[in-house]
Amino acid sequence: MNSHKIIYEDESIIVVDKPAGMLVIPTPKNETYTLTYLLNRQLDSHGIQINAYPCHRLDRETSGVIVYAKGKKIQKIMMGKFKERKIRKHYLAFVHGHLNKKAGTISRPIENRRAVTKYVVLEQKENFSMVEVEPITGRTNQIRIHFKTIGHPLLGERRFAFAKDYKLKFRRAALHAAKIEFTHPLTNKFLSFSSPLPEDMKRLL
Repeated sequence: MNSHKIIYEDESIIVVDKPAGMLVIPTPKNETYTLTYLLNRQLDSHGIQINAYPCHRLDRETSGVIVYAKGKKIQKIMMGKFKERKIRKHYLAFVHGHLNKKAGTISRPIENRRAVTKYVVLEQKENFSMVEVEPITGRTNQIRIHFKTIGHPLLGERRFAFAKDYKLKFRRAALHAAKIEFTHPLTNKFLSFSSPLPEDMKRLL
């Protein structure tokens, strides 16, 4: 398993590049090898007394940028920014087939809650498209569910589509958190962090 990489760290936040296949927090099965556990072990080894808490979630299968807060107080400020949609997240997704529109907005409720996803097609390959995605709302699995509902599930999607229905195989849902932008919880300075496309997705291009 690839290890995580710290992109940025100061006294209040840590920005991490998470590899695919790593859990952010334990599931009910109580796995110990989670990103949160590893970060806290790192902080301990540096003699830092405060705990790191994730400010948002990334699926186990999703790679890319995730923001952690040092301490509950900063986590609360950051989660407030997410609620108020003051944090912009850009994902890169590989979806089956070719979309009719080069850019669009998917607006379909998820579990009776408003869910909106914007997308732009960056590149079309023979059997799939590379799409830049910006979720406007933050529902669980929003991107995966939305592309499935418009008939273009993510490559490697097994939870919301049948992988066997598609020729092109991929070992995980092909979703990468490529970029995140927000203002710093304490200094209000504008910050932007990005993560390069991981090797497994790069190989398909």
